[in-house]
Amino acid sequence: MIPDPNLTLFHIINGLAGRNYLLDNAMIFAAQDIIYFFCVYLVYLWFAKSKYRQEVLFAGYGALLGLVINFIITLFYFHPRPFMIPTGILLIAHAPETSFPSDHTTLMFAISLMFLTFKELRGPGAILFVLSFISGLARVYAGLHFPMDIAGSLFVAVFSMGLLLTLKQYLIPVNGILIVYYENTVNKLHKWQ
Repeated sequence: MIPDPNLTLFHIINGLAGRNYLLDNAMIFAAQDIIYFFCVYLVYLWFAKSKYRQEVLFAGYGALLGLVINFIITLFYFHPRPFMIPTGILLIAHAPETSFPSDHTTLMFAISLMFLTFKELRGPGAILFVLSFISGLARVYAGLHFPMDIAGSLFVAVFSMGLLLTLKQYLIPVNGILIVYYENTVNKLHKWQ
């Protein structure tokens, strides 16, 4: 019988779980909480660095499109999570649902990849991409996903980024309208105070 490379790699990564308290907690944090850095950074850019609002909107579109694509995939393909088989060590409780692709990781990859397409945000985009990879790896370590789930998330994020770049010329005017509407609303609120 030919070994399944997805399962083999899962056991190599997840096999490290449960051996070291500090490593387990670091990986649990990476699997669950790194995503909040992405949210905080988007909010920071929107409110403190208003010249990047266009880029923030594209990152948001990338994340949303990635999640929509994931949802469509789940309508046609179901893959059990490792603990549903069952196999591996589970460090984080999770609902028994399809594992492919990882919504969590797709969202992070989509945001980081969109930022990498903008010259002035490539540095932060590269950092976010590394964090996306670490979080994806941590989700395998924690027993939530197989490695192919994370690879699938990266593929979905790349696809959504490519689609948005194709539509960029049409989305920029829409973004402009949204940004002006937001700024006008904020200005009106300030006048009423």
